[in-house]
Amino acid sequence: MSSKNRVSTSPIFRLKVTLKDTRPPIWRRILVDGNISLKKLHRILQLAMGWGDYHLHAFEIHGRQYGVPDPEFEDPILLNDKSVKVMQVVAEKDRFLYLYDFGDDWQHQIVVEKILPREEGIRYPVCVAGAMACPPEDCGGTWGYREFLEAITDPDHEEHESMIEWVGGGFDPEEFNLDEINVELKQIK
Repeated sequence: MSSKNRVSTSPIFRLKVTLKDTRPPIWRRILVDGNISLKKLHRILQLAMGWGDYHLHAFEIHGRQYGVPDPEFEDPILLNDKSVKVMQVVAEKDRFLYLYDFGDDWQHQIVVEKILPREEGIRYPVCVAGAMACPPEDCGGTWGYREFLEAITDPDHEEHESMIEWVGGGFDPEEFNLDEINVELKQIK
């Protein structure tokens, strides 16, 4: 049997991903195959949250850091995320961090809520719930995002027009489209 036709029997990890320091919380609940690499989990998180994958990332799990090794950094990432599987490093009820854009410092708390058996007929990964829109890339982290929201919601704010133009005409912080996210996730092989 070719590897394309082989059916995976690995468990499914239900993860709750919350962007730290956001009120109301920006979060997603996703189901992923436990046998995927952390690199693939990074791609899934980018799509589920709404990021554009323009910046570096890292996972912090049980005191170890995983990501794309870069010799230019003072504190090099210890382990390459391509060679580490989700089910090798986390278990049910574990919590870990996913860091994205080291300048803006977006920190995502990930909780392994449950490890489930694979359901027939479901294509993984899949997003099953969530709330709120992802902040725009490069808006300055959580504090910059709060300032951005103040500016776009107050027509009298001195930066209102420039922020509306910068974001491309409009931004709804409460927008969350589960169907759209799952269309994106279907692109992951």
